[in-house]
Amino acid sequence: MKQLIECVPNISEGRNPDIYNTIANTVEQIEGVKLLDVDPGAATNRTVITFVGEPQPVIEAALLLIKKASELIDMSNHTGEHPRFGATDVCPLVPIAHIEMKEVVAYAHQLGERIGKELELSGYFYEEAATSDDRKNLATVRAGEYEGLSKKIKQADWKPDFGPAKFNKQFGCVAVGARDFLVAYNVNLNTTSTRRANSVAFDVREKGRIKREGDPVTGAIVKDKEGNAEWMPGKLKAVKGIAWFIEEYGIAQVSMNLTNISITAVHEAFEACRESANQRGLRVTGSELVGLIPKKSLIEAGQFYLKKQNRSTGVAESELIKIAIKSLGLDDLAPFDPNKKIIEYVMESPEARPLVKMPLWSFADTTASESPAPGGGSIAAYVAALGVALGTMVANLSSHKRGWDDKVEFYSNWADKGQALKHELLHLVDKDTQAFNELMMAFRLKKNSEETIKIRQEAIEVATKNATEVPFKVMQKALESMDIMKAMAEEGLQSSVSDAGVGALCARSAVKGAFLNVKINAKDIADRKWAEKKIKAGLQIELKAQELENTILEIVDGKL
Repeated sequence: MKQLIECVPNISEGRNPDIYNTIANTVEQIEGVKLLDVDPGAATNRTVITFVGEPQPVIEAALLLIKKASELIDMSNHTGEHPRFGATDVCPLVPIAHIEMKEVVAYAHQLGERIGKELELSGYFYEEAATSDDRKNLATVRAGEYEGLSKKIKQADWKPDFGPAKFNKQFGCVAVGARDFLVAYNVNLNTTSTRRANSVAFDVREKGRIKREGDPVTGAIVKDKEGNAEWMPGKLKAVKGIAWFIEEYGIAQVSMNLTNISITAVHEAFEACRESANQRGLRVTGSELVGLIPKKSLIEAGQFYLKKQNRSTGVAESELIKIAIKSLGLDDLAPFDPNKKIIEYVMESPEARPLVKMPLWSFADTTASESPAPGGGSIAAYVAALGVALGTMVANLSSHKRGWDDKVEFYSNWADKGQALKHELLHLVDKDTQAFNELMMAFRLKKNSEETIKIRQEAIEVATKNATEVPFKVMQKALESMDIMKAMAEEGLQSSVSDAGVGALCARSAVKGAFLNVKINAKDIADRKWAEKKIKAGLQIELKAQELENTILEIVDGKL
């Protein structure tokens, strides 16, 4: 399993496309690194660049990017709305797949050390990579910004973590960090007043606002026994926020960093801003994502807003994302393209799922060709996906029936389950063909010595087990889907009961068809104990599927 990390450098140039594109494109010089997004902002004069890959190539790419930024950006001439202290202002590393945070921290330290030694540039570690607690918070590390850096860098308490302890007038310095996935998210308000927008920001951000006696703006600051100002925490955890006026849009925004979307989701931040704005006579008009977002965040937002409408959440992924975009107003300021803003879509290779991306006629033609794949296993998985899609359709149609509003949650839960099974089965369509291809590759391995013969035999055994496991998984999921068809035959719309019946027929056919593939592969497995266990379990699934089909068809026939 490949380890993947994301790198999100923010450079202090957002107005000259020749400069920020040249800097961003340097990362593509490193093999295995994919540039995902380049998001410039004219008002902030800042560009957020996102790329991903295995750790070591990402480190190499980050080093190239920082070097190029140091050559093309002169901080002594820089102005912008966003806090900053360097040409490459921040360079965080983020764990994406199969890697622990402690490993990412080690890579962040490696990057910082190389910036100092190879580029002779200075900087600080922050967040999880911080060398001390007082350097964890980026706002603290960046306090004083570029203008205060010449004095700050000479102070003993602020000696850089890497690089020379002297002020670089052109570059400034860089903060290198390791952090969880952060969503940069701005909420648009129908005001030009930064002060009023800040009131909303202070209401929602975790830090909140300074306590005052009497008037919350002009009242005397409340201090503790040590003479430090006391703070009233805001509504949301793991949220940093400020407000600014964006001249290019002619509005004020609440600009937030959602530092842990498992604690505060995007839709929760949006709703908190909306409630605060309404109380202050303002109105939220939409929102804006800076950089990329995990697919899960928009799916959760789509489900949240469908529930508010008392509608079924068991709709297609594309529909959930469309609901999220419209509900959050993500297209308020500019068109929102999910294929360019959702990290999983951007990373997805066009060849990743070649079969399920085909038009129906093309899939049928490919199946009918002289190629042995896709074969019965892939077709069984696709038939099962169509079957559960029918059961899900009945659930969604039933949730809309007038007078059944009190049953929406019941149907929505079944539809949610159906969508999840449909997704898994569609994945198995390609998985089965991939398993077959891997088996053929194992048979093509050399057998010109005792060692190569042994390696080939072991590879064939592993590949054959995998080619057996995939259709067995199809059997399991197809059987599981029949519960949906049974529930919909019993309690779904009378006018759609035949659809539930057809779905059950598809599921049972998929079970039997996939079992044929289990058996034909299992007979060639040397580990007979493993193979016989699979066959025995497959027989039980086939029997249960047949019994369920009979039960469902009896219900359907009784209602026709």
